[in-house]
Amino acid sequence: MVKSIGTAGSAETTGETCPWSASAAAAGRTSRPRIALLSNPKSSGNLAKLPRIREYCADHPDVFHYEVEHAYQIGEAMKVIGRVRPTVLAINGGDGTVQAVLTEIYNGGHFVGDPPPVAVLPSGKTNLIALDLGARGDPIEALERLIELARTDLKPFTIQRELIALRHGRGDGEDLPIIGMFLGGAALADAMLYCREKIYPLGLPNSVAHVLAAFLSFMKLLLGLRASFLPPDTAPLSLSMLDERESLNGRFSLLMVTTLERVLLSMDLGDRRAGALKLLAVEHRPDSALGAFVASVAGKLGRSPMRGVHFEQADEILIESESSHVLLDGETFRAEVGRPIRLCTAQPLSFVKLAA
Repeated sequence: MVKSIGTAGSAETTGETCPWSASAAAAGRTSRPRIALLSNPKSSGNLAKLPRIREYCADHPDVFHYEVEHAYQIGEAMKVIGRVRPTVLAINGGDGTVQAVLTEIYNGGHFVGDPPPVAVLPSGKTNLIALDLGARGDPIEALERLIELARTDLKPFTIQRELIALRHGRGDGEDLPIIGMFLGGAALADAMLYCREKIYPLGLPNSVAHVLAAFLSFMKLLLGLRASFLPPDTAPLSLSMLDERESLNGRFSLLMVTTLERVLLSMDLGDRRAGALKLLAVEHRPDSALGAFVASVAGKLGRSPMRGVHFEQADEILIESESSHVLLDGETFRAEVGRPIRLCTAQPLSFVKLAA
């Protein structure tokens, strides 16, 4: 069931009636909420925090709170939020929830004119997008900050951020794109899936699980180990930068395509060319992987040439392979023969940056 928690209590959304209007009228209010908060109760970071968030939203008329239990319900949620016309759309969930909302904003046409700026609360197992936008710590504190900003001029606190549009398959323009901000592929995607399927079930803290998956992947590469309990072997693939007429081929221990400013291990990929996808590919060799790791820790990755480390910027990237996984903000896709993965830039969207 989809739940809409209005500013003065809870109600199910029915028909075409704006779901906050009844509760607002009962409380003597006619103004629309400044914040529309979309929550994913099944996001791991919400399991303990959501009751506090529900209580907070019930006590604050500036917040309209809508919960979805499944991804397919996000379309209906965005249709309702479009009628609410909030000043800010806040997302309470992990990167996968953010990706689903961005995709619906891009494809759904639920807002009259430009959609509201998007804010991301620090929730979920992975929070790369939230961290990039300055959201850290307690989501209630982030929500309080958003209410404070929404009561003033938001413009100084918003930024335009390019997005990744992923199409998988025909590439004839008929398939709707999936919209995101961070794609991981090659051995990085294998390690992410390994962490999700093998390590998360152990019940370890997220940070410990991520470090353990990265350590096992690196030790496998460094020592050439093979065992059933280790991450799987990475498959060869081809990366084509279509606008640059360049291509990279082989096995890669790290493949990232992003529009984020700062990503894993605080790598600063910079903003060398506005509107471009930033690609980082590290060849699947111990010396290249170790050199990239040391350079990233020192904050120098991408600033000077390194053997086996490729930093590119392109408007369109094609990923081809016989069988290789990529993850776009947590959602898995597989590049296969005859079904390449095509990435291009999407129209920028405004985001609220909670910290400098």
